Amino acid sequence: MTPSQNLLAELAKPTQAFSKAEQKVASAILANPELTTRSSIARLAQSAKVSEPTVNRFCKRLGATGFPDFKLKLALSLASGARFINSAVAEDDTAPTFTPKIFNASIHALEITRDSVDPKLIHHVIDEVVASKRIYFFGQGNSGPVALDAEFKFFRFNTPVSAHQDPLMQRMLAAASKPGDLFVIISYTGRTIELVETARLARDSLATVISITAPASPLARASDLAITLDVGEDTDEYLPMTSRLAQLTLLDVIATGVTLRQGQAHLPHLARIKKSLTSTRFDNSEQDA
Repeated sequence: MTPSQNLLAELAKPTQAFSKAEQKVASAILANPELTTRSSIARLAQSAKVSEPTVNRFCKRLGATGFPDFKLKLALSLASGARFINSAVAEDDTAPTFTPKIFNASIHALEITRDSVDPKLIHHVIDEVVASKRIYFFGQGNSGPVALDAEFKFFRFNTPVSAHQDPLMQRMLAAASKPGDLFVIISYTGRTIELVETARLARDSLATVISITAPASPLARASDLAITLDVGEDTDEYLPMTSRLAQLTLLDVIATGVTLRQGQAHLPHLARIKKSLTSTRFDNSEQDA
């Protein structure tokens, strides 16, 4: 992908080293990028509440020669057919080229997560799961299916587990919680207002809140423990792909740790669950026939 096609992703990066004034310019552009392509430098400066030289410096920081050149690059970024799909994919990619790109981006995201996760934090999270009396998994939007997958994994541990995506139900469950309840809230950006408020409600009820979210996000700050992810995927602009895989893998890690913590005594319980599925499947011999 060319720099012009990737311009919106650069603007939205939470780790981009913009000054406070430049952050105002980026926010004004992201609020309505199409309007920015038709705007004057004076109008953008007024919208961002900064000076015109600040806007000009901002444009040069992003590789443009000035505001007119920046508007051209922004227009090209908006016109890219790859927008809203995946930042690794270019408009002219075909199946032989975009297929390995998607796989490589996923592998890279998992490697970043593997190398950045804190084993001591994972150990602490496992402690909280084992000690909990009830577990709730919350997610909204693209994180909702991740919460459902967690319910499918964690119900095996003899602790009541449920997953919820509806924000009103999440709020009510958090308000009605009590000590011993554990809320695992999943949000890649950590900026979803309802989830942050739900985390605060749960903690006000003396429940424990663990989040899988972005570093230094509002949700991370509202949690007792936060497992943070930064795989470089801009989910404000593109369809979430690699971040979802990282979330699922972290939950696999936690589930594995809980299984090992419960030890041999828990194995008969897992075996009964597995055996209950035997009658629902054809034998291998019938499959080959």
